[in-house]
Amino acid sequence: MIFVKTGEEIELLRESNRLVGMTLGEMAKHIRPGISTLKLDRIAEEFIRDHGAEPGFLGYGGFPNTLCISVNDVVVHGIPSEKCVLQEGDIVSIDCGTLKNGFYGDSAYTFEVGEVDEEIRKLLRVTKESLYKGIGKAVAGMRIGDIGHAVQSHCETEGYSVVREMVGHGVGHDLHEEPQVPNYGRQGQGVKLKEGMVIAIEPMINLGKRHIYQEADGWTIRTRDKKPAAHFEHTVAVGKNSADILSTFEYVEQVLHKS
Repeated sequence: MIFVKTGEEIELLRESNRLVGMTLGEMAKHIRPGISTLKLDRIAEEFIRDHGAEPGFLGYGGFPNTLCISVNDVVVHGIPSEKCVLQEGDIVSIDCGTLKNGFYGDSAYTFEVGEVDEEIRKLLRVTKESLYKGIGKAVAGMRIGDIGHAVQSHCETEGYSVVREMVGHGVGHDLHEEPQVPNYGRQGQGVKLKEGMVIAIEPMINLGKRHIYQEADGWTIRTRDKKPAAHFEHTVAVGKNSADILSTFEYVEQVLHKS
């Protein structure tokens, strides 16, 4: 069932999602060669709790940590570990969720660790661009397929591939609500968007082929060809004339522009 949110509910969702953006900004301060993904996870958990919320992912479906931290060829759902230490030239996707006032926030950003090859920097740039192409279609009267088509066409034109098995989703009192929001699709197909629907749009884009596999831990998703993947995500409210982006990258970008 698809839940259309009231204006009041959207403002509560904005608060939860803004805290996700603040947490990602805090992560930007600490990402560097030599730090473990578990250290980042602990910093994030403390930050979220200090701001009066709970980590949205911790314990969700049995997930053991606060953040999904996915390095290089890990597409999504990487489990933070003391053994996973960031290296110069890595890319790292941090997917963060919060739960505050009964509503979830959900957003992700892929960071560069030190100096990254230009080929991989372009993958990040195009993936982020595709997120905003998708958001541009999150307007009442459009359809889910319009969002997926916008993401897919932008990335495939640049020679990248779109992961099919992992998709965006509705967000509200539950972290994953209907409808599913694939990053591929046909224009004019799928669920019709209504003002007040709140969805997470999250392109997961591979440098190589689209095929993925799940590790034995039941969570970690990797590219089959071991090539890097990028992941950016915003939670947005469908509007009458344009989408209302409830999460934010402003805190990340403030930190990155200073460095």
